[in-house]
Amino acid sequence: MTDMLIFVIALLVFAGITLAKGVRIVPQGQEWIVERLGKYHGTLFPGLNIIIPYLDQVAYKLVTKDIILDVQEQDIITKDNAVILTNAIAFIKVTDPIKAVYGVTDFSEAIRNMIMTTLRSIVGEMNLDEALSNRDKIKARLRESIADEAIDWGLTVKSVEIQDIKPSPSMQKAMELQAAAERERKAMVTKSEGEKQSMILQAEARLESARRDAEAQVMLAEASAEAIRRVSAAIGDQEMPMRYLLGEKYIAAMSRLAASDNAKTVLIPGDIQETLRSVLGRVRSGGAG
Repeated sequence: MTDMLIFVIALLVFAGITLAKGVRIVPQGQEWIVERLGKYHGTLFPGLNIIIPYLDQVAYKLVTKDIILDVQEQDIITKDNAVILTNAIAFIKVTDPIKAVYGVTDFSEAIRNMIMTTLRSIVGEMNLDEALSNRDKIKARLRESIADEAIDWGLTVKSVEIQDIKPSPSMQKAMELQAAAERERKAMVTKSEGEKQSMILQAEARLESARRDAEAQVMLAEASAEAIRRVSAAIGDQEMPMRYLLGEKYIAAMSRLAASDNAKTVLIPGDIQETLRSVLGRVRSGGAG
């Protein structure tokens, strides 16, 4: 009786295990790959599924929702030998579970490595400035480059985003030094342009001043000439009025020289008396006549 009870219990346990192995409930958003005796047999979709226990085995459980792959940061050398750091994030979806599990060993790692390799190739063809300013262009080329290969693996690349792209610390320091040098150069150019403009304006001012001085001298000369002509016309051939005017000018000049604050010594010509006597004598004789 005891042996029979043990047999019944064992049979119930075996039936329970067999039933458990034969019934599979697949969650929404997943698809399971079933192998029979080591060979692909079928795909279990979300819901209740029945398989043959001990012969069929669930070999892979795939998520059919969008998968987020974080692509690690890496160093990339640009076309002009600058080193930049960049990382990305990819959004993929399993569209063919059979290809995903049998076409590649680890599709997630395969896509990640392909993105890294392709990213190095694309950025390596660009200069530093192009790489830093053309993020959308890099993203579009990256997605286009890996799309065909992803299809062969039963995947769809929905989007690839460049999370960060920046110069390496050493390159960033060099760029800062270059920017500082460029600012200093522009400041020196601006200063030089200002000095040049100032020199041009000063030269133009001197030229204008010289031109006006020349015009003034010409006008003075013309006025002096006109005055001489008028005096000559008024005096005619008479010598005495001319001598009188010259003597008057001479005496006025000596008076101004003596009255100057800077004059310490006044030199009087030795023939001053003769000159005055001659002028005054001629004036008297002229008056008597």
